[in-house]
Amino acid sequence: MVSLSARHWIGGEWVDSATRLDSINPATGEVIGTYADGGEAEAVQAIEIARVAFAETDWRENRRLRAKVINAMADAFEARLEDLVEILSLENGKIAEEARFEVGMVPSKLRFYAALALTDFGRAIETAPGRYSSVYRQAVGVAGIIAPWNSPVVLFIRSLAPALAAGCTVVGKLPGWTAQTNARMCEVFASVEGLPRGVLNVFTGLHSAGVRAIIASSDVPTISYTGSTKVGQDISAVGAKRLKRFGLELGGKTPVLLFDDADLDQALPVVEKALTVFAGQFCMTGSRLLVHRPLLGAVREKLSARLGAVKVGPAADPASDMGPMINSAAVARVDSVVEAAIAGGAKVVVRGGPILEGPLAKGAFYRPTLLEITDHSLPIAQDEVFGPVLVMQAFDTEAEAIALANNSTYGLAASVWSTNVNRPLRIARQLDAGTVWINNWSVVYDETEEGGFKQSGLGRLNGVSALDDFMEYKTIVHVVDLSPEN
Repeated sequence: MVSLSARHWIGGEWVDSATRLDSINPATGEVIGTYADGGEAEAVQAIEIARVAFAETDWRENRRLRAKVINAMADAFEARLEDLVEILSLENGKIAEEARFEVGMVPSKLRFYAALALTDFGRAIETAPGRYSSVYRQAVGVAGIIAPWNSPVVLFIRSLAPALAAGCTVVGKLPGWTAQTNARMCEVFASVEGLPRGVLNVFTGLHSAGVRAIIASSDVPTISYTGSTKVGQDISAVGAKRLKRFGLELGGKTPVLLFDDADLDQALPVVEKALTVFAGQFCMTGSRLLVHRPLLGAVREKLSARLGAVKVGPAADPASDMGPMINSAAVARVDSVVEAAIAGGAKVVVRGGPILEGPLAKGAFYRPTLLEITDHSLPIAQDEVFGPVLVMQAFDTEAEAIALANNSTYGLAASVWSTNVNRPLRIARQLDAGTVWINNWSVVYDETEEGGFKQSGLGRLNGVSALDDFMEYKTIVHVVDLSPEN
């Protein structure tokens, strides 16, 4: 029996809480350890320590120190990669390939922002003889980072790396469902030489008290949040009272457009993975499949066979294609959404659902489900399910495909499949989405911005633009008397 114990990492020290909760393996329902459940007190402590570190250390001014420390952090994550993969798979449920994919993205992201710490610059101009203006970019102060449980490692680092590169100090709130993974990350941070005490502080909490404290604090001027649109709206409303700056990556309802000239042998394996990666618990899950009508029969048949053959199982089994959901409550929620969709007129093509018998019954397993609709206004086509449920609908023209794809409050990502040299880019330019993949899905680079249109977010992460959430512009005007006698 595994027995793990997780604590917070605040001010360079390990901190416990009065309340401790159980960490659960979602594949078995077994307790694997306990963790300190943080809230308002831990948030207030972390904020004060980060505030002092911002004011009293040279972190915000010393870009060479920042670059050195962030690069060392990348090295430390590489050294602990397999360790992090193991704990993430155990606690989050990701199969090993997916966990390794997540953790493996971290070092390059850190190194990219370590480089930007050295290369970021302002500008200067002589507006008239003797009149000089210099524009500086400087860290905004303490950054609050709130990351979700579905990909806690890379999504925390995605916000942390630009915050540190900009010169901010950080208070991170991470989710209780991945407390052991959070603690393992903090072990990596603690091993990094040169990181000043209090620059990076992380606490774990199951509930929202810690988040509320971060949002309410006048000492935290900028917030980077990844999670649901509803929570993003709520924290924005509260933070508006202090005119806080928010970077938000929120929900999605990614449309996958299959045109009649698409290569199905290439497309359908990707469509399958777009649904089953992280058990569908991914903001970019390909959850809407829009199919050119001439392909509908072939897609229905071939995709049904593929989804029916997906081997659902624990991360501990190397043969598993898809792991469990995060807990049994998530399974029940997703299944109720599917039942409501069927009652509302959705046609069942593949009815997956909870595994209620056999050795997997104790885990939070849910088999992939494929539904077919003709009414795009159904909630199953509009609302984020956050599980392995795919809704399929036919279209007849390019214009109809674009209209259906854009008929959503979300706009995070989209995928277009066609072998026509002109069509994909023509379609992509008309889609309301922050990222559009052509003949692919979920390809993300550190160097290029990522974020959403509409209710899918505010601002951008990755790329150079990510620094903007953590920096202020300051203009200094200097008038010099150029007359000879002076």
